Amino acid sequence: MPFLIETWDKPAHQPVRQASRAAHLAYLEANKALLLACGAKLNDDGSDAGGGFYIVDLDTREATQAFIDADPFALAGLFGEVRITRWRKAYLGGTCYL
Repeated sequence: MPFLIETWDKPAHQPVRQASRAAHLAYLEANKALLLACGAKLNDDGSDAGGGFYIVDLDTREATQAFIDADPFALAGLFGEVRITRWRKAYLGGTCYL
C-alpha cells in the first residue's frame, strides 16, 4: 500500500535546498519506479514554500522511512519535520482503483 510523505524545511534553509537540489533530483530519477507522484510545495505566487510531498509505492513504513532518510535533502539536514501517512489509492491519473 502506498505512503504519503510530507516534508517541511528548517527555517532559513533555502541555501541548503539549492545546494543539494541536483543530488535530490538524481535520487528521484534513480528511484522513479517507486514514485507515484512527488513535488515541491509552493506558495500561491509560485515561490518555494519550503517542503514537499512524495507518494511512494512501498510496502512498509520502515521502507518508506528508509527511502526519505536516503534522500539527499534529508542527508543535507534540510528537513525540520517529516510525516509519513499510509495512503489508499482511490483515483490516480483518472483511473479508479477502488
